[in-house]
Amino acid sequence: MKFFLHFKTKIAIAILIGISVIIGCSTRQAQSTEKVKQLRYQSYPGLVSLPELAQDLGYLGDIKLDYVGTVQGGPQDLLTLVAGDVDFAGAFNGAVVKVVAAGLDVVPIVASYGSDADQNVGFYVLENSSIRSPRDFIGKKIAVNTFGAHYDFIVKAYLSQHGLTEQEIAQVELIMLPPVSTEQALRNGQIDIAVFAGILEKRALKNGGVRSLFKDIDLYGPFTAGSYSMRRDFIEKNPEITRQFVSGVAQAQEWLHNTPKAQIIARMESIIHKRHRNETTTLIPYYTGTGVHVVGSVQRNQDFQPWIDALLKEQKIKPNQIDINQLYSNAFNPYAKNNQQGIQR
Repeated sequence: MKFFLHFKTKIAIAILIGISVIIGCSTRQAQSTEKVKQLRYQSYPGLVSLPELAQDLGYLGDIKLDYVGTVQGGPQDLLTLVAGDVDFAGAFNGAVVKVVAAGLDVVPIVASYGSDADQNVGFYVLENSSIRSPRDFIGKKIAVNTFGAHYDFIVKAYLSQHGLTEQEIAQVELIMLPPVSTEQALRNGQIDIAVFAGILEKRALKNGGVRSLFKDIDLYGPFTAGSYSMRRDFIEKNPEITRQFVSGVAQAQEWLHNTPKAQIIARMESIIHKRHRNETTTLIPYYTGTGVHVVGSVQRNQDFQPWIDALLKEQKIKPNQIDINQLYSNAFNPYAKNNQQGIQR
């Protein structure tokens, strides 16, 4: 699997990480004596995250979520986490592996989302597009939510597995766009290929006029794709808060799997209305699930191993540099005791 970022993007990420480490140290030192009452976080507009659902259901107990703004993608959320500006972050596991490999001490603590038959990442073109094969991607524009995350990883893997060289893959232009804007950009001809996932995919298909090229599950089958992470120092200073958060998120995941879709949609619409962020609820009726089928959102080695293998192949990490058994933690998940192997429902 090949992964490439433009040179300027690499520099920008390096600078951001460097700044984040400095800020993170000072922020955490300042807060070290304070008892955590709230958990700061970022989220996507027009959608309801698992922690937000958990809070509304009462599963977080006396923990209060403090919304600090919107997020473009997992890598940005992780950088904000390292900077000490949020207390948890949700990201694609490949992005988490890259951050850990860079020496940043974040810990995935509970699975957040995945890909399955209903909830997955699909690459689409307009029906009359000439793009039909992997080689047709050369010279074309693909919209991704952010660099170095799920969509980025998958398109590079797809092209590499179909024989494109490093030089050819580098000719595929990745354009960063908010996911909610991607469908309109495709229909306006501003991009050649759009990436749709879950709710946004269902809406695009209902609107018609688009054709699927491939999906991430075509490459890997159903898989847990992302997790919520915290900084290790935060976890060590706040173990009970961490446990309460993980338990609440895991319970919310189980609630979603055991509640009729109509009730889920009604609950999510209610949450959006109550939080008063000037959002629309138009996406919520297209809800398709979270894609996580492991009971209680318990994490497993196979949730991270493909991305470790990818970095090894790219020689971006050395053999045995990352101990997968130390990479993530199920220690705070109440479901892990009876589901140590990550049994799926």
